[in-house]
Amino acid sequence: MSTHDAADRPGQTAGLRYLGPTTRLDRGFNAVVGWLAAHGVSLYGSRVLAVRGRTSGQWRTNPVNPLTVDGQRYLVAPRGHTQWVRNIRVAGGGELRLGRRCEAIRVEEVPDAAKGPILRAYVRAWGWEVGQFFNGIDRHSSDDDFARIAPGFPVLRILPGESARTGLNGTAA
Repeated sequence: MSTHDAADRPGQTAGLRYLGPTTRLDRGFNAVVGWLAAHGVSLYGSRVLAVRGRTSGQWRTNPVNPLTVDGQRYLVAPRGHTQWVRNIRVAGGGELRLGRRCEAIRVEEVPDAAKGPILRAYVRAWGWEVGQFFNGIDRHSSDDDFARIAPGFPVLRILPGESARTGLNGTAA
């Protein structure tokens, strides 16, 4: 798997963890899950996340697996600081889509110190799909193990949002 350094956020340093899709199977699986969600079929809760690109302003979409822990919903980026993570940080929100249904969302970052239980729940729920990105960490790993890996896994709390269907300059898209 390839790891890339990134410095796309103001004040952000290089060296952020990112694992891109490296095989045709990875890309194909993401494409199939995204296509199904775009057509209203959710695999275990999957959705299409739509976020405005931070420079282009164009909608960018990726399949995601929203997770609910103690009544709160989260997005976890198992591949690290991906393009969708960088875009949503700048945009502050986006849309979760399933077929024709569209939910406007805002997000806030979860501090590294609070990520452990969320990452454990994510691995428990989605390990069959994303376990390869956790480098041997599984649902039986210690709290210390989850705390150690937390900085490499962005976790975003999902909050209700206003319509994201506006352009960068605030005009209707």
